Amino acid sequence: MDSPTIIDTVQGACGELVLRRAGHHYEIIADGMFLMDTRAGESERLLIRAAASRMPGPRMLIGGLGVGFSLREALSLGLTDVVVVEREPAVIKWNASYLGNADALTHCVQADLISWLHNTPDRFDAICLDIDNGPDWTLSADNATLYSAPGLSLLRSHLTPTGVLTTWSAAASPTFEAALRAHFQSVETHPTPVPRGEPDIVYVATL
Repeated sequence: MDSPTIIDTVQGACGELVLRRAGHHYEIIADGMFLMDTRAGESERLLIRAAASRMPGPRMLIGGLGVGFSLREALSLGLTDVVVVEREPAVIKWNASYLGNADALTHCVQADLISWLHNTPDRFDAICLDIDNGPDWTLSADNATLYSAPGLSLLRSHLTPTGVLTTWSAAASPTFEAALRAHFQSVETHPTPVPRGEPDIVYVATL
């Protein structure tokens, strides 16, 4: 395996952000913790497909840009009313340049998702949440509130009456699943195998 080469390093909201290349792939490291890469993306695409197949209308909010898998999947499904909220300017810049996702500039709002939700009146037919490694492994302490009862109430308030929330996680979270069941009519869990470790989980919650 090729040794990673550092392409760019910046200070972000969660600490030092590093973009590095390993062979044909790119990796993003956040505060010394591996965050994401361009190698697979199946669970990120599932996050979008599961929402798109259930959403009652055309408006989709994606929380977290990552390496662009989710946005590309939404656009490939023909969705055009897509908003991506990403708090790290460097991640948006890297997507539009090194990662070849020019659409990131068109669809992205650079903002902290929680603050943005508190200040927008907009409602969506689907919210797809992928801003952390999961409910139990957040990039910053304040993100944890989004997976709690107040956070789920906030998310729910921005859904249309029969909207859907999908949430990505690097591992199962029974506590989060229980919280979802307290706020939504139906909750499904969709595991996606990965080469090493526990499967990725996509939670699908509908009103």
